[in-house]
Amino acid sequence: MWKILLIPFFAQAIAIILDEGIFHVKRGLPLWERIGHPIDTLSVLICIVYAVLLPFTMFHLKVYIGLAVFSCLLVTKDEFVHKHFCPASENWLHAILFTLHPITLICVGCMWPVISGVDVPIWMSRVLDDPGALKTILYGQGVAMTLFLFYQIIFWGIIWRNKPVMKH
Repeated sequence: MWKILLIPFFAQAIAIILDEGIFHVKRGLPLWERIGHPIDTLSVLICIVYAVLLPFTMFHLKVYIGLAVFSCLLVTKDEFVHKHFCPASENWLHAILFTLHPITLICVGCMWPVISGVDVPIWMSRVLDDPGALKTILYGQGVAMTLFLFYQIIFWGIIWRNKPVMKH
């Protein structure tokens, strides 16, 4: 049953690939996006690494919630300027990403006590019934986010840093 938690991660990955592959490559990224997007990715990566490395406690949960809320707010920072650079279809895709962002972080937060061996409510233990698989998912997500972060820095910061930026 735990496989249902993969849906938001896959949906988010598909949306990010579409955003990068269709919109970003077509229009180029101005400096504020070349800097801001890796920071957004890092904010998610910090949440995942926090849940993977630290044991689940009420104090750690409160810190995680703070990190997750900060990440959810942080990713919206560019929307005031995106309207000048992005077509409506890209802004719609961003709305999808903003919807998936907290859902994936909630999924991470739900997996965390299970992989930490903490007793969880019966309904949760029935859904999240494979701590080993959940740990693999979180480690895999951490690796994927790290690779994506390096891609963003290298591709947009070095390889295509001088690509002309098209305004919408």
